[in-house]
Amino acid sequence: MTGKPTLLFISPQFLFPLDAGGKIRSANILKHMKGGAFETRLLMPARQDEETRWMAEIAALADETAFWRPAAKSALWKARRAAGFLSPIPISAWSDADQPARRAVANALRRGPDLVVFDYVQSLAMAPPRLAGKSLFFAHNVETEILKRHADVATGVMKRVWSREAKKMRRFEAAACERTDAVIAVSERDADAFRRDFGAANAFTIPTGVDPEFFSYAPPRPDGPPQIVFTGSMDWKANQDGLSWFMDEVWPLVAARRPDASFAVIGKNPPRAMTEAAAAKGLAWRFTGFVDDVRDHARGTAYAIPLRVGGGTRIKAFEAMAMGVPVVSTALGVEGLP
Repeated sequence: MTGKPTLLFISPQFLFPLDAGGKIRSANILKHMKGGAFETRLLMPARQDEETRWMAEIAALADETAFWRPAAKSALWKARRAAGFLSPIPISAWSDADQPARRAVANALRRGPDLVVFDYVQSLAMAPPRLAGKSLFFAHNVETEILKRHADVATGVMKRVWSREAKKMRRFEAAACERTDAVIAVSERDADAFRRDFGAANAFTIPTGVDPEFFSYAPPRPDGPPQIVFTGSMDWKANQDGLSWFMDEVWPLVAARRPDASFAVIGKNPPRAMTEAAAAKGLAWRFTGFVDDVRDHARGTAYAIPLRVGGGTRIKAFEAMAMGVPVVSTALGVEGLP
């Protein structure tokens, strides 16, 4: 025992590899808290092979780490997830709160940490209804806002699905603000939304940042064919929507002016429908899939952030600016930046 107060950080996802904005943000916060005012405990799901593969990186995050084994994504898992549409809580919260997760969280809470941090509001679905001691949730986004934006751009039955999930999330986020002692947002804009729209008595901000030594500045590339870059997890619906819109509505305008232009999509799990559409149209688009180091691919002529749906802040914008790459974005893509 160190004599320090204990902080329990509950993550709904395994944090490695650092291939998504939320993982990057959470991992860096944990790294900088370790050795500070708290004795830190991290709880997250992990398969045995993940725990073994990332052992050294995990050790750098917290003084103590515990895991639960996530359910395999079997037919039963998919059926349970589908049943979440009928649940009174949002499907994203329902999906995380299976029995192994709830059991692991209950066991960790029995140890009586002085402060509990729920990473993402959805993590609260894994906790018992009444929380003893101090707690807060770290809101990477205003989740209701994301779901409403999905509803705004959707059509047909999916518009009704997104609208229903947005209503469920609004109730869930309001209850979370009442249930916990505080919320930490990633921008003042989001903190204001939690106070104004969800009744948060205490809403604070940890601004988004990047390591300027890691994402170091480099002079602009010499003249040549323009290469536009996008980085982001391509299994995230908001990125899929944004790039589909960019392909159909924006890229034809770019290609008409600069036929030599190319576009690099850097991120894991690009959907087959998108890669096939780009190929069928003969577009000069390249899909890298997951890369170990985004810097090797991201020093293009410009960074594009063509998002119509999303929330929080986009770490990719900070990374691009740190490297000296111009950013071209929708207003939503740079929302929340100072």
